Amino acid sequence: MDIVKIVALSSCVIGISLLHYLTPLRLAMLHDIFQRLYYIPIILSAYWFGFRGGIGCAILVTVCYAPHILFQWGGHLFMEMEKYLEVLLYNVVGGITGFLSQQERSRREQLEETAKGLEESYQQLQSQSELIIRIEEQLRRAERLSALGELSAILAHEIRNPLASIRGTAEILMEDGTSAASKGEFLSILVKESDRLNRVVEDFLRMARPEPTSKEECDINAELGNIITLLSAEARNRKVNLQLQPSELPELLADGQKLRQAFMNIILNGIQASPAGGKVLVATRFNRESGRIEIDFSDSGPGITVEAIAKIFEPFFTTKGGGTGLGLPITKKIVEAHGGSVEVESEPGKGATFKVTLPASEAATA
Repeated sequence: MDIVKIVALSSCVIGISLLHYLTPLRLAMLHDIFQRLYYIPIILSAYWFGFRGGIGCAILVTVCYAPHILFQWGGHLFMEMEKYLEVLLYNVVGGITGFLSQQERSRREQLEETAKGLEESYQQLQSQSELIIRIEEQLRRAERLSALGELSAILAHEIRNPLASIRGTAEILMEDGTSAASKGEFLSILVKESDRLNRVVEDFLRMARPEPTSKEECDINAELGNIITLLSAEARNRKVNLQLQPSELPELLADGQKLRQAFMNIILNGIQASPAGGKVLVATRFNRESGRIEIDFSDSGPGITVEAIAKIFEPFFTTKGGGTGLGLPITKKIVEAHGGSVEVESEPGKGATFKVTLPASEAATA
C-alpha cells in the first residue's frame, strides 16, 4: 500500500515538472498554476508519511523543479528569486505539515493504545464482576444453608427437651406400683410438655407461613383497643397497669388478623417483663412528613442489654425461661410484610420501647 502511494506521489511530481519543462515561458500564468500544484503531493506525502515524507517529497520537488528555474528561467533574476523562495516554501510546508501529521498520528496511536488498554481493563473488570456475583451467590446460598442448619439444630433441640420429658414420664407411668396421685401428676406433666411441643411447632409454622395476600382497611386504634381488652386480665393478675394513648390515625390497608398477632406478642412480652406495680403504655401517632403510622410499646421492665437487642429478632433466641424465642421474629416478619419496621430502644433498668412503623394508604397521605 505504501509503495502504491510513493509511486503515485512520484508520478504526480514528475508529471507537474514535465508540464513546466514543456510549457513555453511566455505562458507565465500556467507556470504559476503548475508551481502551486506541487503543494498537492507535498501535503499528501506529509499526511501519509509524516515529517520524513513531507521533507522527502519537498526535496524531490526541488530536484525536479530547480533545473527548470536555473536553465529555462536563467537571466530573469527577479523571477528566479521568486521561484527559489517558492522552493524554500515547499520545504517549509512539507516539514511543518509532516511534523504536525506525525504528532497527530502519535496522539492517535496513543489514544488507540489507551482505548485498547481500557477495553482490556473493562473486560477484566467485567470478568471479575461476574466472578464476584457468582461468589456472592455461592456465599448467599452457603449462608442460607448455614442458617437452615442452625435453625434445624435449634428446632431439634427445642423439640428434644419436651420429648425427653414425655418419654421419661411415660416410662415412669409404665412401672408398677405408681400411686394414683403420682399418676395424676405425671399425666399433668405429659399434657404440659405436649402443649409446649405443640406451641413450638405452631410458632415455627407461623414464622414460615407465606406473607399476607389479602389486605383491607384496618383501624389500628380499634385493633389495639381490642388487644388491650383481651390482655387486661393478664395485666391485672400481674398487677401491671396497661394503657392505650391513641391519636387520630389515617386508614391502613393491612391484614388485621396478623397485625393483632404481632401487637399481642409485643404487649404480652411487656406485661411479662414489667414488675408488680409497673406500667405498659401503647401510644399511636401519625407522622405526616414520612406518611407513616408510628406505634410505641413501652414497658417498665428491667430493660434489654445491647447484646440481647442484637439477637432479639433471631429465631429461638429468648431470655424467658419458658419462651420459644419465636414471638418477636414472627412479629418482625408480619410488620415487614406490611412494609413497616420494628426497632427497639432500651437501657438496662429503665424498661424497653418497641417502635413499630407502618405506611399509611396512599389516599390518606395525598
